[in-house]
Amino acid sequence: MAVFETKKQTKVTLDDTIPLKCLVESAEKREDHMEYCVKVQRGPIPENSWTVDKRYNEFVALDAELRISNIELQLPPKKVFGNFGREFIAERQQGLQNYLAAVADHHMLSNSLFFKKFLDSTNYSINIPELALQHVSMVFRSEKKWDVLEPLPDIGWRIRKSYILVKPLDQPKVRQVLSWSSFGPDKYIAEKELNAIIKLLPTIQHPNICPVVFSTTTESGGLTIRAYQEKGTLRDAVCKCKPKNHYLKKYASPKSCSTLELNAVKIVGKQILEALKFLHEKGLPYGHLHAGNVVMEGGNCRLLDLENWLLGLPSYYRSFFTQFKKINTCELIDVYCFGQLLYEVAFGKQLLAPTCDSLPPSSPPEIRSVLESILSPEACKGGLPTVEDLLSHPFFAGVVLPPSDKPVLKIPSKLKEAIKSAKEQMEKRLKEEQKIINQLKRLSKAKQFHMSEEEKKKRRKSKKKALQENASHPKNLYHKIPKVLNNRYQCACCSSTPSTSCPTPTSGPRGTTTSSPTPSRKLGPRCCPTPSKSCPAGVH
Repeated sequence: MAVFETKKQTKVTLDDTIPLKCLVESAEKREDHMEYCVKVQRGPIPENSWTVDKRYNEFVALDAELRISNIELQLPPKKVFGNFGREFIAERQQGLQNYLAAVADHHMLSNSLFFKKFLDSTNYSINIPELALQHVSMVFRSEKKWDVLEPLPDIGWRIRKSYILVKPLDQPKVRQVLSWSSFGPDKYIAEKELNAIIKLLPTIQHPNICPVVFSTTTESGGLTIRAYQEKGTLRDAVCKCKPKNHYLKKYASPKSCSTLELNAVKIVGKQILEALKFLHEKGLPYGHLHAGNVVMEGGNCRLLDLENWLLGLPSYYRSFFTQFKKINTCELIDVYCFGQLLYEVAFGKQLLAPTCDSLPPSSPPEIRSVLESILSPEACKGGLPTVEDLLSHPFFAGVVLPPSDKPVLKIPSKLKEAIKSAKEQMEKRLKEEQKIINQLKRLSKAKQFHMSEEEKKKRRKSKKKALQENASHPKNLYHKIPKVLNNRYQCACCSSTPSTSCPTPTSGPRGTTTSSPTPSRKLGPRCCPTPSKSCPAGVH
């Protein structure tokens, strides 16, 4: 490195939560097999697209990887003979399109590395767990206090975040979990300030925030160490699964689920709201609330992964709240995510949709009121309540939490300014994306309306009516504008060119007459001596 060269932080500018849409455009025979051309589009902008050629066997391999989710996906069956027939190829192409559409419409499957790598191998070909181990080993060269026990692959949904089981050297029987993540697209804090803020995480004291044992950053990402939760997260408890299993196996389609009792939902909700209120008052956004980031310890719930927002990682529900321009601040994002979590613990399953049109009839009126104020289409489009509004709601207002020590989080004013600036830039990117999505939605609706059968009938009727009115009006028969052709004037009725030796007087402009038309004088609408059968008006 040169003497005056400065180290630059690297961040992944690609947002992994942006949905991928795909269309099987065509099929082409290549030697002894068929290849299907798949057009892929990232996000709402049509220009951000590319094509990939896939064999049927590659679809089979993808389906084998996604079977871990226990979701039944209808992949077209394999055929040994007659698989080059035109009808068979068309049928299989449609079947593959339906298969990809089913995967893309599922929130968890569409965000999986299997699906992303299938459609975009260029951006998802790196061995991320191996890269994470390299970064961790570099950190442990200077922090010689832990030993690596084993990786915990795919226990979480985030593609670029890895978990490793470690033990402190001075407490060999203690188990802790290390998480490593590269910087995300919303990372806007400079290296010096970011490292200082990350090192503040172990100093946070709040009954509803999980303590951090150690945290630091490098040029490429951030590392944190916390106590290992053997029982897993709140989502693990809801899905009744083992924390170390693959996240698709645990959460995509769990065999059995449990719900919290109504009183427990009140307590958990109140504790989470108090933690969010504390962070908002300190000027530190959370932005990553979901049941997988909450742990339960003796009836007390605690938030995990406060470092995610600082590292610029996109939210689990980002593809949902970007559809609503009213959800445009970090505080409102936390409220929206709180509604999704409340739905999950109350009904024992994820909503997996941006809004909830109708709640189960058996849901109690109190919690129904809270969920409708957050997850209903009207609320998402019109505006969400604040954290203070929810705390004053009758569902949570009557909950009395046990006394605890005074929460502690001291952030120097210089670092507060860095956080505030990063928050503004993150919200700016969010609003720009929401603006594009809403514009394309309006264009799509206008196109659908214009191409609807009802509108087509209206246009046909209007056109027919206009033609009838034009045909019956006298002006359309006698007062048409003459046309010029080769310096001669055509008959306004039959478009024939009058002869210069026409013996019959012709009417000129405004009723004037002339015995023989010349190019220097305009002729009237009737210039032919006798009616022509080809004249549409029938008169001259």
